[in-house]
Amino acid sequence: MYGDPATIRKILTATGDTWAVVGLSNNRARAAYGVAQVLQRFGKRIVPVHPKAETVHGEQGYASLADLPFKVDVVDVFVNSNLAGAVADEAVAIGAQAVWFQLRVIDEAAYERTRAAGLDMVMDRCPAIEIPRLG
Repeated sequence: MYGDPATIRKILTATGDTWAVVGLSNNRARAAYGVAQVLQRFGKRIVPVHPKAETVHGEQGYASLADLPFKVDVVDVFVNSNLAGAVADEAVAIGAQAVWFQLRVIDEAAYERTRAAGLDMVMDRCPAIEIPRLG
C-alpha cells in the first residue's frame, strides 16, 4: 500500500538524482551508510543530512534539510518513526518531489500529509533493495 511498484519506479527512475539522506553519518554500522553507497553506485547524488554534518562518501553533509543551499529531489528518511513525520513536513517545505521512508519507518499521518501536498511517497521500503529489481 505504501510502496506501490509504479511509485517506486517513478521515484527511482524519473524523479531526479539528488537524494538527501536524513540520518546519514560516517557510522558504517548504520543501514544509511550502505544504502547511500548503493544509491551512488546507481548514479544518485547523495547529500548527508545529520546533526554532525559530516562529509560521507565524498559528499558534504548538512545539519538539517533547511540548511541545504540547493534543491534536492528525494528525501530518504533513516530516523525513528516518531521523528519521521517532522522530516516529511520539512521535505514538503523545501520543495522536494518525493519522500522515501526506510524499512520499519512508518507514519501514516505523515504519508497522508505528504501525498496531499503533491509529493510522491514510499514508506517501509528500501531503495537499495528496490533499485536492482528495476532491471
